[in-house]
Amino acid sequence: MKLIFASHNEHKTTEIRQLLPPEIQLLSLNDLNYHDEIEESAATLEGNALLKATHVFTLFKLPCFADDSGLEVEALDNRPGVYSARYAGEPKNDDRNIAKLLDDLKGSANRSARFRTVITLILPTTSLSFEGIIEGEITHEKKGSNGFGYDPVFQPIESSITFAQMSMEQKNTISHRALALEKMISFLSLNKFSD
Repeated sequence: MKLIFASHNEHKTTEIRQLLPPEIQLLSLNDLNYHDEIEESAATLEGNALLKATHVFTLFKLPCFADDSGLEVEALDNRPGVYSARYAGEPKNDDRNIAKLLDDLKGSANRSARFRTVITLILPTTSLSFEGIIEGEITHEKKGSNGFGYDPVFQPIESSITFAQMSMEQKNTISHRALALEKMISFLSLNKFSD
């Protein structure tokens, strides 16, 4: 089946392609030559995922899904959360976001954090949501050069390295996005959908 991922993010698209079974042909917005930004104006991850998926389904009339992910830091009242990508302001910049996060956590003994992903899947007859969460902590400095976003400062519980120190294969076995995708893929596998 053809399945649209409502995103321009090629890092995420590559991660997701590695997880999908071969019978699902994943198309990103770039593959569809759709380059408009979809405004993420909702106040929650769930709201943004639904907003993006609905917009793309309305345009292309094909099964599609969208995700929204956020880093929730306990000592910061679960910020940056839904504002993770723009935590340090516009334009989006991973290095500035990390610098602001580490600055905001200066002097805090509590480094507990979690990554949370919400995926909304829209099919011709239904829509569903899937959630993935991974608990961890924020390191005191950047470590590793793989991944993107907050990966260099997020160390999962029971791991001695950050997401950015892991290979994509390692990260894909435990990440919040992988956990949410696993639930979606399981649903799609149990309910064989044709184009």
